[in-house]
Amino acid sequence: MKKLSLLMLSGLLSLGMEAQLQTPQPSPSSKLQQTVGLTEVEVEYSRPSMRGRTIFGNLVPYDALWRTGANKNTTITFSDDVVVEGKELKAGSYAIFTRPGEAVWEVTFYSDTNNWGTPRNWDASKVAAVVKTEVQEMSIPVETFTITIDDLHNNGATLGILWENTYVGVKFEVPTMAKASKSIENVMAGPSANDYYAAASYYFAEEKDLAKAKEWIDKAVSLNEKGFWMMRTQSLIYAKMGNKKGAIEAARRSMAVAEEAGNSDYVKLNQDSLKEWGAM
Repeated sequence: MKKLSLLMLSGLLSLGMEAQLQTPQPSPSSKLQQTVGLTEVEVEYSRPSMRGRTIFGNLVPYDALWRTGANKNTTITFSDDVVVEGKELKAGSYAIFTRPGEAVWEVTFYSDTNNWGTPRNWDASKVAAVVKTEVQEMSIPVETFTITIDDLHNNGATLGILWENTYVGVKFEVPTMAKASKSIENVMAGPSANDYYAAASYYFAEEKDLAKAKEWIDKAVSLNEKGFWMMRTQSLIYAKMGNKKGAIEAARRSMAVAEEAGNSDYVKLNQDSLKEWGAM
């Protein structure tokens, strides 16, 4: 009886160990999160590797619908409405299906994201957008399938798909200007020096309305006598507007306050500008 109990215990322990067994997946899952302007973008996908195989035109046939990765369909989520290669796409989650070609890929954003691979029954009503993008050949092969969000700027980025020697990029635009402008309008009901500075810096960077940027940076500086970084931006806005005298005066104030604060970086930035403007 004792021997039987020991055998049963050994068997149970073996089952427990088997249940806990973990092994790496051939195509591990990955999650990419990126802020583009003021929009959150998230991509979830699985990453197969070449492992000596020829990928496009072989493992992944040309002109056939592909899940764009492995396992469950690849998905992308936008927190705001976006424009993808000129096509409007509502905020939300989409499966990314592609049809690779030798020279051009077709990229489809599909509203049903719960497919293992490609949909068994394709539903055209669930196609949110279809775009085409040209293939770019890479000189160095990429072993593991990779999706990137690159070429970042305030108003958009590029969704990149890389594997083997192939790269395709899908450009998308985000509504940063509209969101930032609305935020600025709301905050300016009772702004602080930092609010004025942030608004002026944004308008200056986007070259949206320099007169308004000047108005705001002047208010920011008037509210913060120690804001050498604000005075620095003030000098750049003045220079951009052709007010060289005002730019020089603002740069000198910024440099003096930066020296008092022990910030050598801003001292040098102002010195370089003053030299450029013939004031040193």
